[in-house]
Amino acid sequence: MERREQKSQILNILARGIRGLLEQEMRDPGGLQEIRLRTGQPLRILKGNRESVLPGEEKPHIVTKEEMRETMEYISHYSLYAFENELRQGFLTIEGGHRVGVAGKVIMEREKVKNIQYISSINIRVSHEILGCADQVLPYITQNRQVCHTLIISPPCCGKTTLIRDLIRQISDGNEYVKGCTVGVVDERSELGGCYLGIAQNHLGTRTDILDCCPKADGMIMLIRSMAPRVIAVDEIGTAEDIHAVEYAMQCGCKLIASVHGLDMDEATKKPVLGELIRRRMFERYVVLGNGDHPGEIRGIYDGRGSVLCRG
Repeated sequence: MERREQKSQILNILARGIRGLLEQEMRDPGGLQEIRLRTGQPLRILKGNRESVLPGEEKPHIVTKEEMRETMEYISHYSLYAFENELRQGFLTIEGGHRVGVAGKVIMEREKVKNIQYISSINIRVSHEILGCADQVLPYITQNRQVCHTLIISPPCCGKTTLIRDLIRQISDGNEYVKGCTVGVVDERSELGGCYLGIAQNHLGTRTDILDCCPKADGMIMLIRSMAPRVIAVDEIGTAEDIHAVEYAMQCGCKLIASVHGLDMDEATKKPVLGELIRRRMFERYVVLGNGDHPGEIRGIYDGRGSVLCRG
């Protein structure tokens, strides 16, 4: 995505007063990660993993109710009702794949979240693609140009979603390490494809089918029955239902690319249900990420027995 296009996508959803303050920061949006609006609080941004207040600490801009309302009107095209299904999950995805998280008064119905009203916090997470970031990993998770069952283990904010996204693209399109094949993606929180009106805003390859905003366990089974994928990719598995669906997909002949929160192999092995899959050596490769000099830093790649294939 061109930076000029990315700049307009983000600025166009902000209240006019805030838009002016962001103009200078958006001249180079490459390092911009988050824009945070909170009613009655200073306007904050996260850029290059460094938080700052706009226009400055000495005289910060305090976000008003009117600016929050105006911003939500631009985000929803003046129809919050049309986005009720997305809002109940706590976020919206806008053009360009940028994710807008919201917080406010939660409306419950039959013990489930129905909607969020009186929105008092907005967090705009800027979508970043790093094409080629999986180049270092791909040779270790493929054999005979076929994908191995792979689990990516990573603490939060260490680049696992960005890595999976590029793996999907390369596996789908094919290259010297892997023969291009059909990839099914279950994108429960719209982070991998960043779908807007059903169309992926991120590059996920030419042979990729996406179930957007679909629970992972349900989605994996749906894809197997309807789209016959050779590879299934999911981000952040965790529940017992997720793990059982992963095992079902493996038994159906699909190769799995999945991720889980964790510091290392030992921590992943101790997780309920998932640990049993690891002990049974259901996964053939493990990629452990850390956050050293930069997000997405590879700490190690291991085979199904836990033997080291690559040190970071």
